[in-house]
Amino acid sequence: MRIPLPLFTSPAADRLGSSGRARVTCRYKCGEACWHEPGNTSDNEYFRDMVRTSISRRTILRSSAAAAVAAGATTVLAACGDSGGSGPTSASAGPDGAAPGMTFDPVAANTQDAVVIPDGYRQEIVIRWGDPVLPGAPQFDFANQTPEAQAGQFGFNNDFAGLIPIDGVPNHHYLVVNQEYTTEQFMFTGYQEKAPTEQQARISMAAHGITVVEVAATPGTGKLTPVVGQRNRRITASTPFRLVGPAAGSALVKTSADPAGDTVLGTIANCSGGLTPWGTMLSGEENFNNYFGNASKVTDQATKAGLERYSFEDDADYHLWGRFDKRFDLAQEPNEANRFGYIVEVDPHDPTSTPVKHSALGRLKHESANVYVVGSGPDEGTVVAYSGDDEKFEYIYKFVSTRRIKSGLSKAARTHNMGILNEGTLYVATFTGDDPGAVDGSGKLPASGSFAGRGTWAKLLTVDADGKSTSHVAGMTPEQVAVWTRQAADKAGATKMDRPEDIEASPRTGKIYCALTNNDDRGTSGEAAADSANPRNENKNGQIIEITDDHVGTEFTWDLLLVCGDPAAADTYYGGFDKTKVSAISCPDNVAFDPHGNLWVSTDGNALDSNDGLFAVALDGDRRGETKQFLTVPKGAETCGPIIDRDRVIVCVQHPGEEDDHSADNPASHWPDGGSSQPRPSVVAVWKDGGSIGV
Repeated sequence: MRIPLPLFTSPAADRLGSSGRARVTCRYKCGEACWHEPGNTSDNEYFRDMVRTSISRRTILRSSAAAAVAAGATTVLAACGDSGGSGPTSASAGPDGAAPGMTFDPVAANTQDAVVIPDGYRQEIVIRWGDPVLPGAPQFDFANQTPEAQAGQFGFNNDFAGLIPIDGVPNHHYLVVNQEYTTEQFMFTGYQEKAPTEQQARISMAAHGITVVEVAATPGTGKLTPVVGQRNRRITASTPFRLVGPAAGSALVKTSADPAGDTVLGTIANCSGGLTPWGTMLSGEENFNNYFGNASKVTDQATKAGLERYSFEDDADYHLWGRFDKRFDLAQEPNEANRFGYIVEVDPHDPTSTPVKHSALGRLKHESANVYVVGSGPDEGTVVAYSGDDEKFEYIYKFVSTRRIKSGLSKAARTHNMGILNEGTLYVATFTGDDPGAVDGSGKLPASGSFAGRGTWAKLLTVDADGKSTSHVAGMTPEQVAVWTRQAADKAGATKMDRPEDIEASPRTGKIYCALTNNDDRGTSGEAAADSANPRNENKNGQIIEITDDHVGTEFTWDLLLVCGDPAAADTYYGGFDKTKVSAISCPDNVAFDPHGNLWVSTDGNALDSNDGLFAVALDGDRRGETKQFLTVPKGAETCGPIIDRDRVIVCVQHPGEEDDHSADNPASHWPDGGSSQPRPSVVAVWKDGGSIGV
């Protein structure tokens, strides 16, 4: 059992030496994971203990550059614009030499209770917590909430967002949004922590999951207007899902309510996600461990070890659903925990379809899954899905499908493509550094001037077209690898990383970018020391790694694009760009790309005493590493789910006003409605009248 770390007594002290995320957010979002000893107690090797391989960085760089860039992953995105979409443009650099897409005046760091955007841009709320989604759902009434009303309304704490065009309906899209978690003391006045009523718990369950809502775009602007109608859907903590892959039907997932082990009720802790070229949404179940109680009462040793490796603890359960639904009580249903932690897939085109949980992609704290499709050559049409496991010292994964994509959105093509993530091979990454001896934990650059190296992908699990599964991990069955993926990755010797979060391939170059948010346990007593990819001990600001991958193979090279934090500090690096000319970025979380190939990064837990924000980062040429802040979110909020297309930027503003010593009885924020209103998580659209984003 892990031992809680000493607790500080004041909000200011709570944040000392770590990110700026409020303690109350940590309680409800991740069960205070950062305030406990990390769940990964493996003794996996890290950089300076590893022998360099003979892989040539230059060879991999050449072969990867020759590989086709993603085809299909941009198919859904390309139609997001209202007249031409977000495909590549030929815009020239701005008057100050800024990269196309980045010609805006950066927003200054601030602590305002507002979404602050550049001059010349406009913003509008698209949808907020409690707004009706399904026909017949009532208007939101904070003082008179019910589970039935919430099940038809927009859920709480929106994270990932995606836009998918609606077939045959110009300028209309499905807006798909994750509802990650609930913070009950900000949802209900008079709430007693650790003592919810059944009504409150059931409202909370209904506020989780995924929302699919039709939105109408107003041509010439970036405005999106929700349409309450039959195309919409609310998926909650009680919606039936079909479990597929090696875990399905195994003894590890069977429960008293589901003796077949193939039908799971609900999805929870849905963090980031991705869109597929075949028109579906992928969503990652992340901090699912803090929804279950009585982990200490489980007696079976294998089950107990599995729970500990996934950071299940009695004191992490702040939602306490197990008091009203026995499936969340591990003393009664110990296998229920093994039914969460997957990539789920939702088809928004069919609101009656049963969503799927993909166990072939492994069970972990999935931040997301983002798809890359090989565009040419002998591997053309091969689909690769990348995913990060968001906890300290966890790993980076990829899944390479053996079923190749079929083009088009016909029923036959969609049926074929919906099975792509059922067959293929799951891998985990091991990183080595070019100069590991030069890493001392201070963040000081090696003599080469950058942190760089090479890596390999280790096989964990293969699923054949006929459903037969093969484990590549000694001593583990395929079912065990699918359910206890972290233990399998431990055995494979994967590299411990600083909270791998969102990971995505550039549609232009095919290079992979992963946000590593922070890890203030790095290099502390008993924990893994700094290495080339995680170069700072007690890392509170995070970094972004750039991977040049042989997508279908097992070799890659890598560089750190950003080592985040105060640009004036010696331990930061902005791609080699002049640090006196960048916006300071801290705690990167989600990544996305604009039509010009720039990387956009949203933050969570800014450790630099200002609000979280959204940043554009140039990736190429002499401006590589230039970082400009496009917007900031209100105080107490996190920036999530960015979409950047030609016509608009969309962000999900999660947990506005969620600050320590505050609650619905004493709100710290009144965003977005102002006055004395309660804060409400919301989706925001930003656009430039008469112009395109960043040009």
